[in-house]
Amino acid sequence: MFEVLILTLDSTVRLSTPLLLACLAGLYSERSGVVDIGLEGKMLGAAFGAGAVAYITANAWLGLMAGIAVSVALGLLHGFASITNRGNQIVSGVAINFLAAGLTALLGQTWFQQGGRTPSLPDGGRFKDVVWPFAEQIREVPFIGPLYGELISGHNLLVYSAFLTVPLTWWVLFRSRFGLRLRAVGESPAAVDTAGISVTWLRYRAVIACGILCGFAGAYLSIAQGSGFGVNMTAGKGFIALAALIFAKWRPASAMFACLLFGFLDAVSIRMQGQEIPGIGEIPVQFFQALPYILTVILLAGFIGKAIPPKAAGIPYLKERS
Repeated sequence: MFEVLILTLDSTVRLSTPLLLACLAGLYSERSGVVDIGLEGKMLGAAFGAGAVAYITANAWLGLMAGIAVSVALGLLHGFASITNRGNQIVSGVAINFLAAGLTALLGQTWFQQGGRTPSLPDGGRFKDVVWPFAEQIREVPFIGPLYGELISGHNLLVYSAFLTVPLTWWVLFRSRFGLRLRAVGESPAAVDTAGISVTWLRYRAVIACGILCGFAGAYLSIAQGSGFGVNMTAGKGFIALAALIFAKWRPASAMFACLLFGFLDAVSIRMQGQEIPGIGEIPVQFFQALPYILTVILLAGFIGKAIPPKAAGIPYLKERS
């Protein structure tokens, strides 16, 4: 029973990693007042860029940088539409999602002729799991062995980076000058502008930070968790990350726990497929696959209390002329 629990928690950590990275990405953007429902599109674009470059170069690091570059480019496109041109941020985000979904499938088919997928990655094209010291030696020790050897050790660098990003994000947002200004521009951009600080430049930096983290999330899917890009491989994770962000009320630590909750449900759904429950029998696979999305609807229906976003979120800033 304990071993099953450890394996489920191990899957939880792996499955929650892309959600956490995307959720923290949205946190930077929305704290600055830029609503970004294009997280899904940026993740998908990054997954394709990372998978394609990692396959061609057989280098996971080059793949990661390519994924980040694609995601940042899509983020800047969103910024150009919604910050510079003061367009509707929701419409711009939806456009990013459609653009990424269509373009990745088209380019994948054109370049690799495998139905939109990239070929399996060669050696060196994936981030491999990191085994911590003495993990194999103490694996048979009761309780401590599985906990250390299976749950803590054995993940790739992007998993550890994702969870280290949580305290880093907290420090940046709540202890640094940049974070103070970022939160201020999300609440009252006019006051920030009056202080002589560029609202536009602050929001662009937030959008770039969002793009970088979405790049990590997408690259994780294709060159760390998987072995290449698959059509629509994000499968709604960007929207679940956005729901987790609202559930967490735009706070980094709460975002981590929200993503772990969604990851746990996903892990349970995988483990329970084909299993019979006493007195009920075998539950259809589709039910467990739908669990994370059902929880999303339930939580956002008002069971988390009132979630108040930054006051200027979704509102283009129009500088007053004297």
